[in-house]
Amino acid sequence: MKLKTFTLLLLVQLGLLATSAKAQQLSTSDSIDAFVKAKMQQRHIPALQLAVVRGGKIVKDTTFGTANLEYNIKATHQTIFSVNSITKAFVGIAVMQLAEEQKLKVTDPLSRYLDSLPDTWKNITLQQVLTHTSGLPDLIDAEEQVIGHNDEQEAMQKVKALPIEFKPGEKFRYNQTGYVLLGQIIIKLSGMHFTRFIEERQFKVADMKLTRFGDSYDVIPNYAGAYTLTKQVGDHFVRNSTPGQAYMQFPVFFRTAAGIQSTATDLANWIIALKSGKLLKQPSSLDKLWAPAILNNGKIGGFNRLTNGYALGWPTITREEHPAVGPVGGGRSALFVYLKDDLSIIVLTNLLQGNPDQFIDEIAGYYIPEMHEANGFGLPKNLKELRVALLKQGFDQAITVAARLRKNDPSFNLNENELNGWGYQLLAQKNLPAALAIFKLTVSLYPQSANAYDSLAEMLEVVDSHTEALVNYKKSLALDPQNKHAANRIQALTTR
Repeated sequence: MKLKTFTLLLLVQLGLLATSAKAQQLSTSDSIDAFVKAKMQQRHIPALQLAVVRGGKIVKDTTFGTANLEYNIKATHQTIFSVNSITKAFVGIAVMQLAEEQKLKVTDPLSRYLDSLPDTWKNITLQQVLTHTSGLPDLIDAEEQVIGHNDEQEAMQKVKALPIEFKPGEKFRYNQTGYVLLGQIIIKLSGMHFTRFIEERQFKVADMKLTRFGDSYDVIPNYAGAYTLTKQVGDHFVRNSTPGQAYMQFPVFFRTAAGIQSTATDLANWIIALKSGKLLKQPSSLDKLWAPAILNNGKIGGFNRLTNGYALGWPTITREEHPAVGPVGGGRSALFVYLKDDLSIIVLTNLLQGNPDQFIDEIAGYYIPEMHEANGFGLPKNLKELRVALLKQGFDQAITVAARLRKNDPSFNLNENELNGWGYQLLAQKNLPAALAIFKLTVSLYPQSANAYDSLAEMLEVVDSHTEALVNYKKSLALDPQNKHAANRIQALTTR
């Protein structure tokens, strides 16, 4: 009887645990949905797909918004989005598949596989091409169009006549020419067109049923289209408050650089296949695929502070905490694979200025709480140290605490731009007392900075301290007479 009672109690407890875990999972999912919807509204994103992978499985797969604004067509799981330059990550895998078959080495020069190259191109390696450190001239012109009227022969003839931009390995500079050359190499070594090679060796293997190559001129069922908030007026671009249509043309020969259309579900399955050894058989191949290129000066180079390195077709987020690889495409789509966390997140949108790479880390924070921006994730080392001290002593003691930290460690330094950025971050989090304290600290450390006074004045307006705001705007304008923002606010506050 006791055994039965114990067994029943255990089953009840297990049931309660399962129910609790399920409730927690639902709560996390609901919180993410609310966050994503807020981002869509803030950034004017018409449609968004989100998929999350953990433990080799898709644990979240959600679609929001409108795929087609003209006909008010709702986005669904079947909606297909352009992933733009995320295509390059597929090319990186394709090259490593050929390397596993010993058909090439990434350290080989281009001239081993291609004829009729300019002399300055011949010793550039496949690795330098894949990592945008080649110095090759770019196939894309100043207006972001493929040169040569979308004709491969004409395009290659024109680009080969251009001078090399820098010594190979000297710097990172995003470049499309190299990926066209990689397409030519894949065709030559695989015996099939590179689009078919990628379809056969990646799309089919990863069960990517809806994924295909194409652009705005192809008929793609359930296509989400492309929208933009900017339009060209004369020589300038004007930002609109509502999205307008955008058109993208990727000639077939250019589709190693951009051209894949996919869904968040398909890309999640692709990541699962890659990490489980279905696409690359040797674990060392994955290590090579995701290792950022080292420049001639020993450093790495990338797009920005976040995607600060570039591997074989994969941008890297090289950092001590929660490093990742993060292919991005067209300012509209991104996927992050967190290398130490068994977590991958895919976000696809149909807005060219959606920039989901800027908020994927925050989505990750719902699974790894320390990654939430509000918990200090992403702050530079010295700001993290300051934050820890201020949480103990109080943000109102910011000036005193910062001085003490500097006294204890002469190498402790607070950068003006980083402080200013943190202040606005705290403001966005609606932590007004903390934000005000940080802006005051910035002014105390940088008393000759017009921007520091301008930011403090903005913050003072937020907390309805208009008299103090006016004083600080005047200080800002005195330091920088060209500060139109300060001048306008002074006029507005004076005439209240």
